[in-house]
Amino acid sequence: MSGNKKDFTNIRIQDMIDTDGIENVEILRKAKETTPARIGIGHIGARYKTTPMLRFVADQAAASDAVFTEVSKEVIKRLGVIEIKTKCKNKNDMITRPDWGRIIEEDQQQILRDKCIPNPQVQIYFGDGLSSPSIEANIPDLFPTIKKGLEHEGVSIGTPFFVRYCRVNTARTIAPLLGAEVACVLIGERPGLITAESMSAYIAYKPHIDMQESEYTVVSNISRYGMPPVEAGEHIVDLILEILAKKKSGVNLKG
Repeated sequence: MSGNKKDFTNIRIQDMIDTDGIENVEILRKAKETTPARIGIGHIGARYKTTPMLRFVADQAAASDAVFTEVSKEVIKRLGVIEIKTKCKNKNDMITRPDWGRIIEEDQQQILRDKCIPNPQVQIYFGDGLSSPSIEANIPDLFPTIKKGLEHEGVSIGTPFFVRYCRVNTARTIAPLLGAEVACVLIGERPGLITAESMSAYIAYKPHIDMQESEYTVVSNISRYGMPPVEAGEHIVDLILEILAKKKSGVNLKG
């Protein structure tokens, strides 16, 4: 029976096309190649056909897994970074107590004091957030692009590290702790039905405990299906250079 199993996630949504009742099939094909949205997939009454429905269920499962699975120790080892964690003990804590996902307790803060370069211009770190697969999928291309781009401009970079059970506002503690002028959090974003590997970059000038959410400059939808990691890295470098020059971020950056 196992030989008859089929992986529906390998079927491109663009290849799911129903031509029944379509006068110009070529226009539909061209439209589908411009978007991963589920258009022109066909219906039986009000329901999807079998293959699109099974792909939909598979994508839902992948999204759920992305939230609740852990980033493996092997992935962290391959990235060559140190690891700390928030107050959360597990993924359930991170989902139900987002406030704990922002707290770096004293023992974890001490790890950063002991192992990280103090007072960098830019501190970049990685967080699992709501998509653990985003770390392995994006960081190997994204982080080196940012690092090389900033170093080329003479900007000092802090020691990279991984934060388990991470929320964005860990930056409010980490940046002052390490004396960073700018913090850049590369974090897994809420998965959808197109990809469960998407990542965002939250960048802030001199984050502090009382900062507003609007003070973050955000680059979202970093993935092979959105903004590719290398392209996103180049864009993030430009943003960080602008933030350093203007000494502000978020909505204030364009003011």
